[in-house]
Amino acid sequence: MSQSDYSPAFNKPRLVLKKVLAKSQHEGVGAVVRRAIGRSELKNLDPFIMLDHFSVSPPGGFPDHPHRGFETVTYMLEGGITHKDFAGHEGTIRTGDVQWMTAGRGIIHSEMPAEATNKGLQLWINLSANNKMIEPNYQEVVSEKIPSAEEDGVEVRVIAGEAMGIHSPVYTTTPTMFLDFSMKPGSQFHQIIPESWNSFVYVIEGEGVFGSPNSSPNMAHHVLVLSNGNGLSIWNNSSKGLRFVLIGGQPINEPVVQYGPFVMNTQHEIDKTIEDYHYSKNGFEMGKYFKSQ
Repeated sequence: MSQSDYSPAFNKPRLVLKKVLAKSQHEGVGAVVRRAIGRSELKNLDPFIMLDHFSVSPPGGFPDHPHRGFETVTYMLEGGITHKDFAGHEGTIRTGDVQWMTAGRGIIHSEMPAEATNKGLQLWINLSANNKMIEPNYQEVVSEKIPSAEEDGVEVRVIAGEAMGIHSPVYTTTPTMFLDFSMKPGSQFHQIIPESWNSFVYVIEGEGVFGSPNSSPNMAHHVLVLSNGNGLSIWNNSSKGLRFVLIGGQPINEPVVQYGPFVMNTQHEIDKTIEDYHYSKNGFEMGKYFKSQ
């Protein structure tokens, strides 16, 4: 189908509302991240608090640090990350694997590089007030268990939610979709997105046209905030492959107060969290005895 005979796939197509370049910055110990969400131009996008495209090599990494009040999703693009927490949970996720961690009331863990070069995405998803203090939980899915499908030069890996009629086994406390698309030159795709959800695209490599066939192509390392609507159309008009993630979630519509790795609803709750962490109580009890390195 040429652009001239294009007819909208959706009665309310999503368009690119805002475009932000994820610039490199230093995080952890010797790690470099491209922060797509969680920077001054895009503080958050309810329910998403942060998205980092990270790159880390030994001896760098993310030594022992706490979390409370949200979920972290770590999706490996290359290499591996070894994680270890104060409850005795440890393991390594490698290329194509995902770890969906619900920090809930409290986790202290380390995330350290397993190979010479390690790259991936880490997404922070907020939890509603009534879920912020739930028990921590992990869902880990190895690459070959992540459902995938392919049609007409478009391949999708369904990390959360559904696409091309296939569903992810991951349970999302905050309703979320997380799709990894690879599109061959000349291909196009139309993806349904629940109309009430906020959504965005992060371009990993290549360049693509999103939303409207006559809009300008968007290049790698850009995050594209999408307008409201019931779906997104994508075209790869370039001569190279396009890879991007499409992420969407149901907004929580509650106040967000963030202090580093703690995300709560009020300043009082943040103060309480800092106290709990400092004194190893109310979810951080095991922090007293934990040192991963």
